[in-house]
Amino acid sequence: MTTATTPNVETVRALIAKHGNWGRWGADDQVGTLNHVTPEAVAAAASAIRTGKRFSLALPFDADGPQRGGFGRFNPIHLMFRDGGDIATGTIVDDFYGGNDRHCRGTDDLVIMPLQSGTQWDALSHILFDGSMYNGYAPTAVTSKGATRNDIAQAADRIAGRGVLLDIARAKGVDALEDGYAITADDLDACADSQKVEVRQGDFVLVRTGQLGARRGNWGDYAGGHAPGMGLASVPWVADRQIAGLATDTWGMEVLPNETPDVFQPLHCVFLVGMGLYVGEIFDLESLAEDCAEDGQYEFFFCAPPLPFSRAVGSPVNPMAIK
Repeated sequence: MTTATTPNVETVRALIAKHGNWGRWGADDQVGTLNHVTPEAVAAAASAIRTGKRFSLALPFDADGPQRGGFGRFNPIHLMFRDGGDIATGTIVDDFYGGNDRHCRGTDDLVIMPLQSGTQWDALSHILFDGSMYNGYAPTAVTSKGATRNDIAQAADRIAGRGVLLDIARAKGVDALEDGYAITADDLDACADSQKVEVRQGDFVLVRTGQLGARRGNWGDYAGGHAPGMGLASVPWVADRQIAGLATDTWGMEVLPNETPDVFQPLHCVFLVGMGLYVGEIFDLESLAEDCAEDGQYEFFFCAPPLPFSRAVGSPVNPMAIK
């Protein structure tokens, strides 16, 4: 039951009213906080590349992923429609040039997957709250053919710049935060101070809870179950720093169970709908975190453009951190 002291839908509305960005970059804006990333900021971010070390932050896209059917999501299905057996037996002859393949024979495959089943970005059209998506667009802007506003392709050339890892789990001296732990502004500040790193306008902030590393290979209810994550008390911190994007190593970015009994995923409503903040989920931060702990460098060049699926409300991604 909701009480006077329990965060509720009015809490969410108040946070959106205080920290929302509707109209900030014009009535037609469709990229939200990515407006914080200027060409100058991208050029300056290159200074974080010192050794050329490269880290992929994506889980493999395969049948061993964490999805268990929630929201209709399943792990990627990978199929071959031309394989080595076809070549060996001559089953398939390339008739593109009249059956003359001139010794060159190939293999081909396809993937069937929800666009938000692995490491991924949420588009600003992914979530609606009180009848609207980011910048006031109506729900009818997402049709049976996809999103006509705020689709993921709007960000195809935007997600690159300075990245910062905030390793909350390591800062607290644990392998992983406990399920249900809500990360606060104080947690974020304390972590940044301990790592001697500053979060700046236009940064892409990656928050490590440790849950993905703890669950890898034995996912259980990782996809949709209880989890540590960003809490309502983190909202002013995120807004004040004017970051471009936020990604975590959990399925849903925010703490589960949610802090609002009457609103599911309240931070999705605040961040995506109110602020136009790009949200990334299921980022594999383990190798990067180990390296950052070893060399003390928690900033890097970050590049994670979504696949430009027209009218899509999310996209798989292979994020890269380059140090």
